[in-house]
Amino acid sequence: MGTIKVVCGIIYKDDTVLICRRKPEKSLGGFWEFPGGKVELNESYEESLIRELKEELALEVKIKRPFITHTHQYGENSIELISYICTTSQDKIQSTDHDQIEWIYTINLLDFKLAAADIPIAKALINSEEI
Repeated sequence: MGTIKVVCGIIYKDDTVLICRRKPEKSLGGFWEFPGGKVELNESYEESLIRELKEELALEVKIKRPFITHTHQYGENSIELISYICTTSQDKIQSTDHDQIEWIYTINLLDFKLAAADIPIAKALINSEEI
């Protein structure tokens, strides 16, 4: 199987970043992640991210810039996780794909049980001077 392209938003509001916990019945259930999803055919990464955030969280964001891309192997499957720095001023979020959401300080990201593909992004955020 080839590499699956997945986009995620590193969404800032004030001084906090959004993370979401996957529902127990989903693959990687119980793990925290930056929200996003699979890129569909004929979609740009940015279009995919905006669509996924609307579908999964009813969330509108402003994409500021690309951050990092990381490829991770989950058993026989490989995902290329493409991250973007985003902002929102929206207060209400309606999650359909996660059982819990949290706004946390970046420095606390590694205190959560993150999905393996998200850990390098979290570490890069923590070590980044420019967000």
